[in-house]
This record gives sequence, C-alpha cells and structure tokens, in this order.
Amino acid sequence: MITGMPFKLFQKMKKNKIVFLLFLSGTLLFSCEKEDIDQVKPDIDMSAMDAFPVACDTLYFGENFTLKAVFTDNVELGSFNLDIHHNFDHHTHSTEVIECNLADKKEPLNPYILIQDFEIPEGSSSYEANLEISLPSVNGDGKYDEGDYHFHINLVDKNGWSTPYGVGVKMMYR
Repeated sequence: MITGMPFKLFQKMKKNKIVFLLFLSGTLLFSCEKEDIDQVKPDIDMSAMDAFPVACDTLYFGENFTLKAVFTDNVELGSFNLDIHHNFDHHTHSTEVIECNLADKKEPLNPYILIQDFEIPEGSSSYEANLEISLPSVNGDGKYDEGDYHFHINLVDKNGWSTPYGVGVKMMYR
C-alpha cells in the first residue's frame, strides 16, 4: 500500500486529471455551434400546366422547344444537368412512372445526344427553368435517328443532394 507524501501527490494529480478532462469535454461540447445539416433533396416540379417536356411528349428535330420546370430546395439550389439520349433498346430509368408506346427495338445509326450542365443563380432556393433548347436536324453523319428517347434532368442542391427526373419522349421530323 502506498502512503505518505507520494500517495497524496498521486491522488491530487488523479483528481486534477479528472477535473481537467471534465473541463475540456464541457468546453468542447458547449463551444461547438450546432450546424444544421441539410438532409433534404431538391425538388423538380413538373405539375404546372405549361411544364415541358412531360412523359410521351414529342420533340422535333430542326426546331426549338422550351424546358419549363420549377426547381426548389429547402436551403439553396446549385445546378442542373440535361441528358437526352436514345431509348432504341427500351432501357428504363427509375424515375419513369408512365410507359409510352415504344416503337420496335432498333440499332442506333445516328442517335441524337445532348449532355449539358446549367448553373442556377447563387442564393436561389426556388428557380423557374424557362430554357430554350435548339434541336439540330443533322450532324456530320446526316439526319438524326427518329424514335424513342429519354429526356433526363438531374437537379443538385448546394450541399450535393440530387434528384433525378426522367421521361420517355419521341423525337421526330415534321
């Protein structure tokens, strides 16, 4: 058994360590600001009467169309991406809820592809997309393949949460 002065010094140091650790943990606990962490994905609203395109709409090569959608977020929006690609093989995306009448499967010869990113003005928690998009009628290989395509939007908020929206559309010549 330890007795005398060394034991009392040991006990005092042990007590001081405990007090110091309690002080340190209390300081850390109360000095840290609670940060609100955004855990909500942004929203793509295509329910307005003039929203475009929606499932099974037709887009025409050589013409313009206007993307109309409302994007919202509980904190702040970041950007969105458009992706238009063929669906000649009848693949699906998890966001499609309406099945359009599909043409027979076919091999793509000269499919149209658009992949483009768009920034949303900083500080926006709501943004009305009203974007005119021009669809060319030809490229260096000639006329684009008509048929079934997917129109896909991916909306990202400032914190990195994303929401996809995808529908089947027809892309044709008049």
